Amino acid sequence: MADRARTTASAARYGFTDARAEGQLRAAGWWDDAGPVAAAADVLSALSRTADPDLALRGLDRIRESDDAEWSRLEEQLRENRTFRGRLLSVLGTSSALADFLCANPAEWHALTGKKSTNPAEYREVLRAALVREDGSVITGLEAEHVLKVAYRGLLLGIAAADLGHLVEAGLEQPHYAEVAAQLTELAEAALAAGLVVAEAEVGASAEESLAIIAMGKCGGRELNYVSDVDVIFVGAGDLGVATRLASTMMRVTGKACFDVDAALRPEGKAGALVRTLEGHQSYYLKWAKTWEFQALLKARPVAGDAELGQQYAEMVAPLVWSAADRDNFVAEVQQMRRRVEGHVPSEHAERELKLGRGGLRDVEFAVQLLQLVHGRVDDELRSPSTMDALAALGEGGYVGRQDAAELGASYEFLRMLEHRLQLRRLRRTHLFPATSDTVELRILARASGIKPAGGKSEGEALLAEFRKHGKGIRRLHEKIFYRPLLQSVANVPTEALRLTTKQAASRLAALGYTAPDGALQHIKALTSGVSRRAAIQQALLPVLLDLLADTPDPDGGLLSYRKVSEALEDTPWYLRVLRDEGTVVERLATLLGTSRLVPDLLVRAPEVLQLLGDPARLLGRTPAEVATSLRAAVRRQPGLNAAVTTARSLRRHELLRVACADLLGLLDVPAVCAALSSVWVAVLQSALASAFRQRQAELGRTPARIAVIGMGRLGGAELGYGSDADVLFVCEANEGVSDSDAVKFASSVAETVRKMLGAPSPDPALVVDADLRPEGRSGPLVRTLESYRAYYARWGEVWEAQALLRARFIAGDDDLGHRFITMIDPIRYPESGLDGTKAREIRRIKARVETERMPRGADPTRHTKLGRGGLADVEWTVQLLQLQHAGSVPELRTTSTLDALAVLPGAGLAEQSEADSLAEAWLLATRVRNAGMLVRGKAVDEVPSSGRDLVAVARVLGQTAEDDPGEFLDMYRRITRRAHTVVEHLFYEAD
Repeated sequence: MADRARTTASAARYGFTDARAEGQLRAAGWWDDAGPVAAAADVLSALSRTADPDLALRGLDRIRESDDAEWSRLEEQLRENRTFRGRLLSVLGTSSALADFLCANPAEWHALTGKKSTNPAEYREVLRAALVREDGSVITGLEAEHVLKVAYRGLLLGIAAADLGHLVEAGLEQPHYAEVAAQLTELAEAALAAGLVVAEAEVGASAEESLAIIAMGKCGGRELNYVSDVDVIFVGAGDLGVATRLASTMMRVTGKACFDVDAALRPEGKAGALVRTLEGHQSYYLKWAKTWEFQALLKARPVAGDAELGQQYAEMVAPLVWSAADRDNFVAEVQQMRRRVEGHVPSEHAERELKLGRGGLRDVEFAVQLLQLVHGRVDDELRSPSTMDALAALGEGGYVGRQDAAELGASYEFLRMLEHRLQLRRLRRTHLFPATSDTVELRILARASGIKPAGGKSEGEALLAEFRKHGKGIRRLHEKIFYRPLLQSVANVPTEALRLTTKQAASRLAALGYTAPDGALQHIKALTSGVSRRAAIQQALLPVLLDLLADTPDPDGGLLSYRKVSEALEDTPWYLRVLRDEGTVVERLATLLGTSRLVPDLLVRAPEVLQLLGDPARLLGRTPAEVATSLRAAVRRQPGLNAAVTTARSLRRHELLRVACADLLGLLDVPAVCAALSSVWVAVLQSALASAFRQRQAELGRTPARIAVIGMGRLGGAELGYGSDADVLFVCEANEGVSDSDAVKFASSVAETVRKMLGAPSPDPALVVDADLRPEGRSGPLVRTLESYRAYYARWGEVWEAQALLRARFIAGDDDLGHRFITMIDPIRYPESGLDGTKAREIRRIKARVETERMPRGADPTRHTKLGRGGLADVEWTVQLLQLQHAGSVPELRTTSTLDALAVLPGAGLAEQSEADSLAEAWLLATRVRNAGMLVRGKAVDEVPSSGRDLVAVARVLGQTAEDDPGEFLDMYRRITRRAHTVVEHLFYEAD
């Protein structure tokens, strides 16, 4: 018993677990009482490397028992021929079905001893020769089925041996997946041809009848599995009755001997005629075919029978296939079909289904086919029936990212390889990955797939991890590609419009609304010329962009802007990838470029914002406070003043573009836009002031004074627009031991540095720091001490200055000084006793003079957003007069915000709710129109455009559609501001 235990343990070292293993090894002459025989060491070692050593040994034992004479020669080859050993043992350790075949046909092992175990060029002749007797007659009936089966399995054995041998004997040639699939396809084609030979002999067809066999599905794509139904379509000529008998007989013979032949993809499916003429097929496809049938025809390829008739069929269906994407709802139908297929997978198998499940082979195939059908209309390189070839072409042509194509291809090949190994086991049609609990099958499949233990994981665990990784990767890329919105947009473009290089494009551009189609063609040519990957991606993008831009107010300007942006960002690696992969980005970019002249100018210097367009949450970004904190922190890290200001400008540009995009796309309302723009302006001022202060401090070696910046006007009210200046006051206070004059001198140098650095010329909207609201205006000192301000306002302050201080808000510099300034001016701007009649009349007089003097000559007061009737000045002066009159007794009116003050008026009894609402509506409308004008024209404007594309663009920004009359928008603006002006007449001019 002890010796028995020793030998059993030794056998286990070679991977054998079957209790019969030792006896089988002894019978083969490879084991004795002392253990393994030295002469059999290489054989035993090779057996240990098979997927299932017990299965391999059991197969050898059965072959030995079936034919002793063959066995001696086979055993010698096993010991001496390393290539043969790898081929045979790998097959026996993987496939019990091929082991059965070898046991039934022992001499078949000789085919594995040569230089190559398989030669696709000989498949057809080998199968045909097996069916022909010495007298030249063709074997028919059951005998033909048996002979064909043996010959077919023999060739299949050779393919499997070449596929698997390297797993057992290192160094043997390892065929690529595509090579194996092509060999299996060649064998299937040979089997179809052989079956037709038998059918012709049985039916007795004459030369007047002909039949062409069209391969579909995986056979058409040259990517068959070891066990597949072979999908076909039959095309006949002559007597269709005879042709039908030929087809049905061929299906019977080939089905019994080799594989099931499925003709269900024919017109009308199983209910339709098995064989149709070429004309019959054409008539059906033109009148009745569904979208999925054209998708199936993508892989149609003549493989047997009448070659000329088959070629005629292929030439007939090709134009139909490559125009299928022009059909209404084509993309949606293909997507819906994929969902239906996925829905038919039993829930208990959903995670294990290699073919139909989520992250399975169909995910890859459907995605590739959809891209082929949409883009292949004009790109012949995509017109391959092979999934892998088509995927490579899609990657090369820029329709799919190179990394995505490579990842998808590698995952597809991995799953196909697993599918092959699973089917080889018993030569059964299966696509089901082993259950996680079936550790034995997982281990065998892993070894058959070349998966080694890794990272503390067994072979089975490593295989399971790989399977899940590839499945997740496929699903992610499938959803990214297959459900890409751009696909539907491209499909919606007529095929002829996709051919951008043709002169006919000019007439289409004119029809789309381009006023200068020749110029547009020049832009298109510049973007798509050459054979670069960049040009290929542009060729796919531009037809969609042209249609999208056609729906914007300025298609020509939008296309020019797109060209400028594309040329500026041509070296930005992710630019075109984002446009190709994220259809929402393309749609939104077209809207922005065809509407705004400001956005493209900013985009070339802040391209990172483009990546935010696909996600509204990211585009809306962080709160203004978070943005300001981040900006200040980034600037603070810079080594000097120049670097600090450059960084502040860059971050302000990014934020300005982000807000502009969100505004134009209708994601931000007016108060949010104003708050965001004001917040970033304040952060820039804070950062610039701090940097200039530090530099001047370092130069002097001391700190003569503290400085505070007071925001005024729209900056103080947090109501800045895109083109607004920053109105400020600079206040300082001498530090101990420093004179006021030295303090003012130090503070003035800091303030001048800030104004100069921020106001330097730039392609971006100006950063003007305006201190003209200071005491004595431009003739007064730029900076005063707190006490100087106090003395000035007490002695010289005028009512308009008290009015200006209503917007005053501390925004930068020394907190204590800033807040003391605000405390100091509160009694001035919020007089306890209100405003006497004389001062109220003075404010009314000043407003009238401002409107008279500053209204541009020839301006239409009904369209001027700032000084016109019911415009910003009307509303703001009215609110500010009421604040001066009543904020002393109504604390809620002590706010720098126009809207907040308006909200208080009804409750304080100072205006009717309807009056306050009317003023707020007009203020919001005028502010938004003013902002829209800046976005549309790229420069500050105060008037609503009276007509033309600028009016259309402004109206669109404010919510009009392409079908709306922009004149109605202008009427609406005038109606709302007229109503507000009536309120102003009452509250500003009539009320006490």
